Amino acid sequence: MPVQTSSDKLALFDKIWNSHVVADLGDDWVLLHIDRHLLHDLSGARALEEIAQRGLTVRNPELAFATPDHAVSSAPGRNEATFAPGADLLRGLRRRSAETGIRFFDLGEDGQGIVHVMAPELGIVLPGTVLICGDSHTCTNGGVGALAFGVGSSELVHALATQTLRQRRPKRMRVRFEGTPGQGVGPKDLILHLIGRIGAAAGTGHAVEYAGSAIRALPIEGRLTICNLSIELGAKMGMVAPDDTTFEYLAGRRFAPSGAAFDCAVAAWRELPTDADAVFDREEVVDAADVSPTITWGTSPEQAIPIDAAIPDPDSAPDLVRREAWRNALDYMGLEPGRPIAGTPVDWVFIGSCTNSRLSDLREAAAMARGRHVASGVTAWVVPGSERVKRAAEAEGLDRVFTEAGFAWREPGCSMCVAANGERVPPGQRAVSTSNRNFVGRQGPGARTHLASPVMAVAAAVAGAIADVRRL
Repeated sequence: MPVQTSSDKLALFDKIWNSHVVADLGDDWVLLHIDRHLLHDLSGARALEEIAQRGLTVRNPELAFATPDHAVSSAPGRNEATFAPGADLLRGLRRRSAETGIRFFDLGEDGQGIVHVMAPELGIVLPGTVLICGDSHTCTNGGVGALAFGVGSSELVHALATQTLRQRRPKRMRVRFEGTPGQGVGPKDLILHLIGRIGAAAGTGHAVEYAGSAIRALPIEGRLTICNLSIELGAKMGMVAPDDTTFEYLAGRRFAPSGAAFDCAVAAWRELPTDADAVFDREEVVDAADVSPTITWGTSPEQAIPIDAAIPDPDSAPDLVRREAWRNALDYMGLEPGRPIAGTPVDWVFIGSCTNSRLSDLREAAAMARGRHVASGVTAWVVPGSERVKRAAEAEGLDRVFTEAGFAWREPGCSMCVAANGERVPPGQRAVSTSNRNFVGRQGPGARTHLASPVMAVAAAVAGAIADVRRL
């Protein structure tokens, strides 16, 4: 690991990483202290089961937080048995959490929800902390200035048992979004534009810091959306430096410090932002004014285009590999090159996932849905990201706005994003989704997924086809 002196200009990543190194293992490998664990019903249940089978103990159960999200139904009035294949996972997570002393947020309880939604909203993840979960979208939590990343099953067991993890130091990448986005352009459009421009492998081996005036202008929930798709950029870590927006968001959160301790924490957090003149291994700059409402056309998040663009022709691909990938994607998606993406008929619309299921997402979607109605033949769902989001949305009447417009209002969970809970887009049908992955079969075998922002999803629902939200 490179030796750094006090005169070095450090990035946000360096400051958090360096302060958590327990031992230098050589060749850029370190033993890293872990501050928080998030556990869900898929990976978390298995990890705690292995802990028990191996006769191990959870080193610091007070630093771990568990909730079911992936394999639970989102049907109204659901219980743990509504989706029977997931019931054993939920019960196992509940039982092992109780046995080990881990805080468990059950169905219907304040705190239950998608792990990457409930962790920031409860103040479980804080600036300067290192947080892990057996889920690749753990990078979402970097939106509050944390170092958060997904881990594999053996890594999760090791970290639970030792509160440490062997990790290799990544390179550093900074993406600056500068300027003011245009009408209809939000955080989802910014990050899809970036991935479409530099590719889904551009961040491989890097920790990415998002910066610039457009990022500073975003509320925390928008920053969480940006960081969520870091893994789709190829990076397992995405971060935004904490600032006054962050501190105001965290004040009063259930597991955040309070009183004098909060003031002390803020003083420390103010030291975290990247030093002026810090050097990154790669830098990218995006002019936010150049970004249009964006949607994917293929089977990779990098296959993204402005809503007013035409579907690309594989013959125009820059190399043979992408030419073949584009052809395969068009074949799977049932699209023709050269035709406008706008106007493509849709069958399903899904608003939810750890990308876009927070209260601000639902407010924006409801504002677009108010006074309109879902087109005939379209099935449209709204799935809040947590019990707390659901209750807040209902208190504001957002649920009524959606139901009056013809959307189904569901219970908190991952739902159709991951299709591990029986909730799938039928084979061959087309969905506009606010989730993060449009891989082959991601939303069900044969499902055709277009990724977009919440307002673009509403536009598609009411038009019955992929539509430019700016024209509503």
